[in-house]
Order: sequence, then structure tokens, then C-alpha cells
Amino acid sequence: MNIIIPMAGMGKRLRPHTLTTPKPLLPIAGKPMVQHIVEDIVATSNEKVEEIAFVINPAFGKEVEAHLCAVAEALGARGKIAYQQQPLGTAHAILAAAETLSGPVFIAFSDTLFKANFKIDANKDAIIWTQKVADPSAFGVVKLSTGNKIEAFVEKPKEFVSDQAIIGVYYFKDGENLRRELQRLLDLDIKHGGEYQITDAMEHMLQNGLPFYTDQVEEWLDCGNYAATVYTAGRVLNIRAAAGVPLIAASARSEHSVVIPPCYLGENVLIKNSVVGPNVSIESGAVIEDSRLSNSIIGEGSVIRQAILNGSLLGKFVNYSGKPQELSLGDFSSQS
Repeated sequence: MNIIIPMAGMGKRLRPHTLTTPKPLLPIAGKPMVQHIVEDIVATSNEKVEEIAFVINPAFGKEVEAHLCAVAEALGARGKIAYQQQPLGTAHAILAAAETLSGPVFIAFSDTLFKANFKIDANKDAIIWTQKVADPSAFGVVKLSTGNKIEAFVEKPKEFVSDQAIIGVYYFKDGENLRRELQRLLDLDIKHGGEYQITDAMEHMLQNGLPFYTDQVEEWLDCGNYAATVYTAGRVLNIRAAAGVPLIAASARSEHSVVIPPCYLGENVLIKNSVVGPNVSIESGAVIEDSRLSNSIIGEGSVIRQAILNGSLLGKFVNYSGKPQELSLGDFSSQS
């Protein structure tokens, strides 16, 4: 099986953090978001993964490309980089990795994290993972018949047809067939909202007799904006702590401080005269002094003094001291 991770978006809703770091590489509990995604897929899938293709913007740079390939290789797969030059939709993004659309293919967009089991029923031609939502009108949904078989795809329904939202995770047994269907959209210039959408390809496949089925994730975690990202980081910490995953580096130091779990403390973190936690991620080399932190992410090399922060996201090498507040500061910021 091959995996395709479309991740070329510029993450505008997460600025200023995405001005210096591509959104899928923002750290969540010590690992880039995209690394969590591919590790979870590989860990819970019953299929051998041969190749992982990352669809990126060329502006991300060679250092990012090397990091992504290293992530794939650490999981026993070939890493491959594909480029989406323009943001022309989900179908266009997947087709950018056309060479990887071969044999069984698993596709996961990098906007969200999941708590899920991705074991695949090899007898099924296509599986779409969904999540029950309170307001289906904001999502593309699937209309189901018996046995979790899909009978229709409905984009942002104004009247209730289903509460099962499509979350951007797909399996296709025949990658070549999917490639032909995606290419058909481009050849015939079939767009919605000015973009080529995978749902249009799937609808055509459904009409031509390809059976689609659903599976559900246990939890769907959004990283669309900074507040959602902070919440998701806290959930990831809780999930990893419950699974017994070590979260505190051996080189992290705590002096006259209290650490309330779950917290992630990276390499060479120093905490002095502070209370940290719960749900705090502190990346490598950061220093926290005379502060109270909860439900927050502190980036690599940042220095926080005399601060009370909750629900905050601070980038790399930030220097901050000041009044209690919720805060979002990009890399290399200073504020007091």
C-alpha cells in the first residue's frame, strides 16, 4: 500500500506561526503534525506501506523535504516529494502525486489528527472515514444505506440527510482507477468553487458502480486555527499519556517547580520556580521561570518569565514576560 499526504496549503488561519513553519510541521507534543498522521496510519494499518508521498508547496524548501523523507524512511517506507504549484483543490493535490497512485492507496489530508484504527478490509474497493458531527451543514457528508454502504455524497446539505462528515481520509484498492478519475476532472474542467474536488471524482465512480463504504474514527482533532491546535495538542498529550508513552525527556530539568501531567517536556527544557500543566507542550531548549502555564504550546528555544499563560501558542525562540492572557506569538517574537 502507498500513502499520499496532501499538505501544500499555506495555513493562513494559523498565521503568524505558518509564516516561518509549514502548518503540517508545527510541533504537537514533540512531533510535527504530519509525523503524527503517518505514524498513526502505519501503526494501526494491517497493510505493508511501500511508499509515502508528501504533496507540498515548492516554497517549503529542501530542509523540509529531507525531514519528510526521513519520517517515511523511519517507518520502513520510501519517502517521495511531489509539488502542488497552485491551490486548485483536493483532486488536484492528490493528482500531483500521480506516480504514487498505484495499487492500494491510502490518502490523508494533513489538516487534522485522529484517534482511530485504520485496519483495512481488503475486500472493499473504497473506504471513506467519517465522523458524526452536530452541524452537518458545514461539511461534506455521506448518505448511507445498510452495512455502512454509501449511496450518495452531499456537500454542505441545507436539509438533514446525514450527520456523517467526510474528514479527509480515504482508501482506494485501485489507485490507477482513482488517477484516471481525477485526471478526468482536469481534462473536462469539472470544478466546484473554482477547484477540482475529490468528491466529484468519487460521485462519478459511485454512479458507475464502484461500491464505497464508511469507517469511523474514534476522535477527530482539528488544527485549523491556533485555539483548535492548542486543544488538539492537549488531547494528544492525554491520549499518549494513557497509552504509557514517555512525555518528559531525560535531559529536561525542573527546579522548585510543579509539573501537572500530562505535559511534554523536550530535550534540555528548564523549568524554575514555576507551575506547568496540565496539557502543556514545551519544545527543546525552552526556559520557563517564575511562571504559571496551562493548556499551552511553547516553541523551541523560547524563554518565558514572570508570565501566566493559558490557551496560548508561542513559536520558536520567543522571549516573553507579562500579564496573564491567552497569547499567540510567532517565531522570534519578543514581548514584555
